[in-house]
Amino acid sequence: MRTLVDIPEQQISELSLLCREQKLSRAELIRRAITAYIGQQNKKESNAFGLWKKENQQTKDGLQYQQELRHEW
Repeated sequence: MRTLVDIPEQQISELSLLCREQKLSRAELIRRAITAYIGQQNKKESNAFGLWKKENQQTKDGLQYQQELRHEW
């Protein structure tokens, strides 16, 4: 798919430098950057999944934990 994107001149200059250094086209470098960004966003979501669960330990229900904390107040 083709798309138009407004990119500041400073970023275009830096992008051109990276393209020369890595011997890649601008389009390929942008595709790789998008892929990396999407991968980072997916990792952020998955890093939190199961955060409360620890191996070989009983886990508390989230509501139970919340009520215990509030009881301390």
